[in-house]
Amino acid sequence: MRGSLILAAAVLSIWTLVYGVTQVLVTPALPVLPTVGIGVLLTVAVVLGYPSALRGPRGARGLRPSRRGTNAAETHSRRDLPERGVRDLAVRSIPLRSGLTQDAARRTCELLRPMLSGDAVSITDTEEILAYIGPGEDHHLPGGAMQTSAAPRAVRKGRTVVVRDKASVGCREPDCEVISAVIAPLRIGQRVIGTVGVYQATTRIPPKQLVEDMANMLSLHLELAELDREKQLAASARLDALRAQINPHFLFNILNTIASKARTRPEEARELLLRLSEFFRYAVRQEGHFAEFAQEYFFVRTYLSLEQARFGSRLEVRYDIDPQVLTSRVPVLTIQPLVENAVKHGIAPKKEGGTVRLRARVDPLTRTTSIRVSDDGVGMDPEVLAALTEGRGVVGDSTDAVLTGPDGSGGHAGVGLKNISERLDQLFGDRYDLSISTPRSGGTVVELKIPLR
Repeated sequence: MRGSLILAAAVLSIWTLVYGVTQVLVTPALPVLPTVGIGVLLTVAVVLGYPSALRGPRGARGLRPSRRGTNAAETHSRRDLPERGVRDLAVRSIPLRSGLTQDAARRTCELLRPMLSGDAVSITDTEEILAYIGPGEDHHLPGGAMQTSAAPRAVRKGRTVVVRDKASVGCREPDCEVISAVIAPLRIGQRVIGTVGVYQATTRIPPKQLVEDMANMLSLHLELAELDREKQLAASARLDALRAQINPHFLFNILNTIASKARTRPEEARELLLRLSEFFRYAVRQEGHFAEFAQEYFFVRTYLSLEQARFGSRLEVRYDIDPQVLTSRVPVLTIQPLVENAVKHGIAPKKEGGTVRLRARVDPLTRTTSIRVSDDGVGMDPEVLAALTEGRGVVGDSTDAVLTGPDGSGGHAGVGLKNISERLDQLFGDRYDLSISTPRSGGTVVELKIPLR
């Protein structure tokens, strides 16, 4: 704020000076255009030169000369280096963020060693050395058992262990250079999962508080890694549930349709059989949580072509797809269940049938992909709609019975929408929107907006 006021005052002074010189002191007064030009040039020069001329060099900000000269300032800076390192580490990308592995531990030790006041740094799990950098590397080998007796003590006690002599370190190698150490436990919640140790080749022990702060920081990153892993497992479970949910009645109905056409229209039956195999091949073999929209679009078209073969003229399909959306990435097996619900619970119960529409757009300004599935079928009761839209569209356990159609069919829509919503929660957090509505004209509209990938 102070720097901004200084800059504003400088600009105001410039324009006052320009006006006084060009309009008051000079006779005749300069025209408006040259006056404004001079003012703009001087203002630009001051604004561009502000960081160095008014605020001073960035590296010197906040430093004051010491009575002892520059050496004292340099000593103070070196003394603050470890503390600054811990603060910087909080906002940097830590290798352990991916989990407690040998590679991540080694890269973390390489990152920590310059920040900590120690000759060697190690990270272990509860039984083995994962990484060791510094004196003693020849026998403190990754993948091997912990060589010291101090590190296992930190694991057993669940608190920091400080040792000040070689005997207390308890290294199995008699010629080990390590004499003192501070070893702090790494935790996930209350569970000790390893240690971080700082070792010295002298009797001067490393700062205990600094090592504990670093251990707490690493523990936080390990907890986040664990949450990420659990989140991925949960998302995978939702995806597996969607795969397992592919309605067996759909399969039986399509096979019956194929069987009925086998005698009268063998070529059409063969084509439907090929499409059915493509449908299940994609559903079962698709890997990962995301796929290009073009792939999901092909999957949906395959499904709807099979349903059209079954329903005949009772089912019409309209596509409105922006070409830009074809290369965007969307969660796999998300659009097809929405379309299946439209067919099964919207069109199938309607005697005269109806139309299912799929619309997709990309908004480059908000960086979102919008997908809209609508039908002009039997619609949805207000109580059912309220149950579905409550809590961002997460469906409760009781919705399965509610979502059955007038003919008693169904039973899986509630589970499907619940799995989709919970899976989107796992993948996007609160950065998506899933809404369900019933227009006055009839039918049901499901709109999904997800971040553009």
